[in-house]
Amino acid sequence: MKIGILGSGAVGQTLGSGFLKHGHEVMLGSRDPRKSEVQAWVKANAGAKAGAFAEVAAFGEFLVLATLGVAAEHALEIAGLANLAGKTVMDACNPIAEGTPPQEGVLKFFTGPNESLAETLQQKFPKAHIVKAFNSVGAARMVNPHFEEGVPTMFYCGDDDAAKKQVAKLIQELGWEPFDCGGIIAARAIEPLCMLWCIPGFTRNQWTHAFKLLVK
Repeated sequence: MKIGILGSGAVGQTLGSGFLKHGHEVMLGSRDPRKSEVQAWVKANAGAKAGAFAEVAAFGEFLVLATLGVAAEHALEIAGLANLAGKTVMDACNPIAEGTPPQEGVLKFFTGPNESLAETLQQKFPKAHIVKAFNSVGAARMVNPHFEEGVPTMFYCGDDDAAKKQVAKLIQELGWEPFDCGGIIAARAIEPLCMLWCIPGFTRNQWTHAFKLLVK
């Protein structure tokens, strides 16, 4: 597929490199695609491209949202409603509050317990098919991670079945076991997994773990 990634930080670059590795065409999106770190990523990844958000959203048959949570809505606005219509948008963002340090290792979100960033995005961009995924692990373990205990689980959710099938296939390509949590409302549970994942990191400097769902 042609995959457009909205966001040029560690998550966007890591997923972009992973998708290229598995044979997809990738364009990385940035508010300034000429900045040095974006151009360095393009040079380091054969066939990679970079562009502004609207250009990337027009290019992609499948889109990945990989900005800071506070910038997610604005990024989709810049991408353009027409460029989002009918497309899967895999939302890898977390609604982490800016300027607030973790409390005993627990991050603070700008969302409440009965809402989620993914739901808000789906409501504001109804013609896009938002699917929450890849928000519950650090960038360093997103692409084909190896764990002695087995294949880790990637939880995902969304309201469009066809979009979720696309995401599940990519999850498998990147070396994860996909687990469908249902409609976009399930993002209320999936997004806080970021908090849980970060606790060992902030309290013990352990950042190499992933979640695994065990079924008997």
